Amino acid sequence: MTGLNLSQFKSLIVQPALAGAGLDGEAAVNLLTGTCLVESDLSWLEQVRGPALGIAQMEPATHDDCWVNYLRYQQDTANHILATCGLSGLPDASVMVWNLRYAVLMARVKYLRVPAPLPDANNADALSAYHKQHYNTVLGQANASANTSLFLQAINA
Repeated sequence: MTGLNLSQFKSLIVQPALAGAGLDGEAAVNLLTGTCLVESDLSWLEQVRGPALGIAQMEPATHDDCWVNYLRYQQDTANHILATCGLSGLPDASVMVWNLRYAVLMARVKYLRVPAPLPDANNADALSAYHKQHYNTVLGQANASANTSLFLQAINA
């Protein structure tokens, strides 16, 4: 086995990060746990051939866009994220490499900007499809059908 233990990642990183920032709920926890599992296999903190960073493999341009076009208008959310992660000011995207909670919360922010509600917390098919459509996008390499089993692992962790 390589990478982080999935159950510990979910209970010690994802759940406390989302709860600390007031962005939790069972669906959010399962979606973010599954997203990180799909994106990095809970092993990669930097994309091998690309710019993505952190356990959720977010590109720096996406990180910056979340701050410029969303969080700067959502000061309470921004402040909760910074406090939960022990940060201040406007963090650089590189912080996602070493601050796992921050990486999870920035992925949550990306999902917050989606008008569609989160899927049912225990529906692995729907969570995987939501990830593909709203996080990985049509241009990304993720395969919603193939990744359903990873979201099921996230649900059961």
